Amino acid sequence: MKQMQEEVDQYIGQFKEGYFSPLAMLARMSEEVGELAREVNHYYGEKPKKLTEENRTMEQEMGDILFVLICFANSLHIDLEEAFALVMDKFESRDKDRWTRIEEEGVSNE
Repeated sequence: MKQMQEEVDQYIGQFKEGYFSPLAMLARMSEEVGELAREVNHYYGEKPKKLTEENRTMEQEMGDILFVLICFANSLHIDLEEAFALVMDKFESRDKDRWTRIEEEGVSNE
């Protein structure tokens, strides 16, 4: 993740405009999530793609979201590896008993 953040920072660093403002970044991320939602709806929902619509993939849309997320994190000086470690700690502690573990399936509470 650190390498991706550095690569994006080098890319953005070559332009005078630099990173967008946090509000613009959030708007851009929302736009990209909407594009992913549209693709998911085409593949798994009830809304087939029109013949005139551009053929985009969920992989491409997720890549766009990841790029914007990295830009957002970089602009706020957030280390995404640290952010990920924090969220995993939360899931492994607070939510550790929230879901049924695979090894618990079929075990009765008798």
